[in-house]
Amino acid sequence: MERVHISASYDAELNNLRSSLLLMGGKIEMMISGSVRALTERDTELAERIVAMDHEINACEVAIDEKCLELLARRQPAARDLRFITLALKIVTDMERIGDQCANLAKRAIELNVEAPLKPYIDIPRMADATERMVKEALDSFVRGDDSLAVKVCEDDNFIDDLNSQIQRELFTYMLEDPKTISRALKLTYVSKYLERIADHATNIAEMVIFMVKGKDIRHTII
Repeated sequence: MERVHISASYDAELNNLRSSLLLMGGKIEMMISGSVRALTERDTELAERIVAMDHEINACEVAIDEKCLELLARRQPAARDLRFITLALKIVTDMERIGDQCANLAKRAIELNVEAPLKPYIDIPRMADATERMVKEALDSFVRGDDSLAVKVCEDDNFIDDLNSQIQRELFTYMLEDPKTISRALKLTYVSKYLERIADHATNIAEMVIFMVKGKDIRHTII
């Protein structure tokens, strides 16, 4: 009976860790969409709230780190559970950095909102939607142990890279043709790069999921 109780308690702790990861994931998804909406809708108040949310993400990282270390110390997990917990320690670092990129994007939105719009925002919202989806699917694949979904995330990164290159070329053309656009165009290149980096972090998470499920390290390789 005691062994059953211990097992149930351990399962509850693992489920609590999964829930904490999903809660943190939900916050960073909100930050991605909110930071871009603050830009496209010229909502500086929203941008400021997104910047402030970065402190919540930092707190989530610390709390999850503590949960993982406590599980490792008290439960001494083996096999699949050990992989899950040790990779959770790595994944929260990527998630925290996604929060940083969102806060940076929101800061650029605050700066751009006091200037006349350079152009209608079309590709950046598309890029943000795809990036947010990658983050969600990467975290879902981790929590569910779904390596096929993780592979999809890795493949989707190519779309983000291509779109970022397209946006960078377009903005560079603006700067060449009219020096008065340089300040605004440069800030938008940063926005595009922040989204591209978020997608990279989602890809990092997906690659770790593939390692967790298959025991295969695919970093720096082509799937």
